[in-house]
Amino acid sequence: MGGCYTLSSRIEPRLICTLNAVTTPTLNVYLIAIGGTGMAPLACLLQEQGHRVRGTDGPLYPPMSTLLLAAGIRPEVGWDASHLSPRPDLVVVGNAVRRDNPEVVEAERLGIERLSMPEALARFFLASRRPLVVAGTHGKTTTTALAAWVYSRCGRDPGYLVGGVPKGLPASFHTGTGERFVIEGDEYNASFFDRGAKFLHYRPETLILTSVEYDHADLYPSPEALRASYRKLIALLPPTGCLIACGDDPELRALAEAAPCPVVLYGLGPECALRPLGPGVPGVRIEATAAGSRFRVADATEGEVEIDLRLAGEHNVANALGVWAAARRDGLPANEVIAALASFEGVKRRLEELGTFGVSEISGVSGNPGITVVDDFAHHPTAVEKTLGGLAQRYPNRRLVVLFEPRSLTAGRSFFYDLYKTAFTRAGRVLFAPTFHAGRLSDEERLDFGALAADLNRSGPSATVFQTNEDLLAAALAEAKPGDVLITMSSGAFDGMPGKLAAALALPLPRPSP
Repeated sequence: MGGCYTLSSRIEPRLICTLNAVTTPTLNVYLIAIGGTGMAPLACLLQEQGHRVRGTDGPLYPPMSTLLLAAGIRPEVGWDASHLSPRPDLVVVGNAVRRDNPEVVEAERLGIERLSMPEALARFFLASRRPLVVAGTHGKTTTTALAAWVYSRCGRDPGYLVGGVPKGLPASFHTGTGERFVIEGDEYNASFFDRGAKFLHYRPETLILTSVEYDHADLYPSPEALRASYRKLIALLPPTGCLIACGDDPELRALAEAAPCPVVLYGLGPECALRPLGPGVPGVRIEATAAGSRFRVADATEGEVEIDLRLAGEHNVANALGVWAAARRDGLPANEVIAALASFEGVKRRLEELGTFGVSEISGVSGNPGITVVDDFAHHPTAVEKTLGGLAQRYPNRRLVVLFEPRSLTAGRSFFYDLYKTAFTRAGRVLFAPTFHAGRLSDEERLDFGALAADLNRSGPSATVFQTNEDLLAAALAEAKPGDVLITMSSGAFDGMPGKLAAALALPLPRPSP
């Protein structure tokens, strides 16, 4: 590989240019499953570029329904071959669509060109840009959003597509005029006819790689199969590019050995050239603040600089280090990057506080902290553990009550039993929802959450498994007491659990008599 090097030895200011508008013919583009988290932003990007966009999906809900509506795109509902009339120039197929879908069958009959979502993104938006791709098992949505925010705040007008809803940015997508296009690199498959990982289409010039842990067991039969996909991604980097990799992950360090370009290792451990030096407090490298975190890093031209984040948790410090490395390599001024990092508010569903309830004026004076509801996307054991660490920092000395939905096919697998047992130890109480895909897993594959709850009850937090989400919600509300932090964790909608909790807890309290 290009070798692990200190950040100070390799940063070279670059000219940040703006692109001339690329002239492309106006096309009639039809998206099958237009409401997906990647497909809806792509539809909006294509429309921004001047194409005529339409599509179909099942019933849609916010935020994707509102995203499309705001762009003036009104999808058809349901699958029907007649929706392809008038005939489009191009069909883009979402990765959840099956080959026997009536609209797919009709597009094949008509001989219409067909692309997967990442193929379309690469063709229309990445060909003339310098893609900054953010990939990894954990943290890629927050890191992508943070990179888009930093480059935007520093006046570089990047294009971007984020697989979440960033706070502060106008939307999760933007065409941009700058040379950079910041894109979240998903390791999931592209489509039924394009079975490789989405990120293999994204032509990385710079790659921020946050972690490589086993996930998506429905697609990757073994950890080695997943690692092989990341090896292919790293091999796409040009010799003049850069791999910015989290050196805290030993598997990632091993993969970085084969990088065809220079490598920056960032993180918290001694293997990392770019790591926190501390906020000036003896023995402390990362200081927990009322807003989030504070730390210092060494910079080639500015010496030691102090960085404040409005995000809690060591994992978010690591995410910020990866973005710092990319931004400084591109010559963004240190003071502008520091200011941008300090103003980033995060991403919805990533440690997102929905509110604190049950605090009247009188109870507030008496020190009652109320009941706080937080929503998070965590579902992999490592993400659960890091999320709870960040919450313990943000809400010290308060009981963390986790409402956990095993939503993904991976989250419900016995493979993660011991890892979940460790991950939940920082919680004060754990309420397990039913396994969402229980019917798709064999008895041998399915994780026994009853046994896990029994193990936790013996050695850690109190834990209970519920047969329905309604029972779980009722128990959470009945048990909640002032000072509790209720955290919903799911990679899906969780039957609206976060909103239901907040709505129930928001009922006004009776005011005491004077």
